[in-house]
Amino acid sequence: MKKDIQIPIVEGVYIAVVNEYNDIYKTQDWNAYIINDKDIDLEMVLIVTSGYNEDKMTSIFRKKLDFLPKKSYAKIELMQEDLFALNNQFKLTFFEGNKMFDKTYTFRKNTINLKALQVLPLMEARGVLVK
Repeated sequence: MKKDIQIPIVEGVYIAVVNEYNDIYKTQDWNAYIINDKDIDLEMVLIVTSGYNEDKMTSIFRKKLDFLPKKSYAKIELMQEDLFALNNQFKLTFFEGNKMFDKTYTFRKNTINLKALQVLPLMEARGVLVK
């Protein structure tokens, strides 16, 4: 029976952490985003984030987006730089049509930094990307 279960592979959906200027507070902030580079809309997007290492674990943060249009992105959360010393995990679940998709994205400790910035799909920004 296990052989009959099909787990769809998530492609074209990414998590990125972007270093950007905050006009209100006049600071450089790190923000996490979900990027939908697919040609189809995503529905009921659930994101559960946490940070961890051998000794510590952060609180769990949950975010729900009812709808994420095709070829778009949305901000998930502001990230404190102290979290970059931990592994940061983003568990993503969403519906594409009537099919449910699930994937875990992990930023390993100390991989979110200014030296790791790259051009991001769809966004006119540079950031750290996990596919």
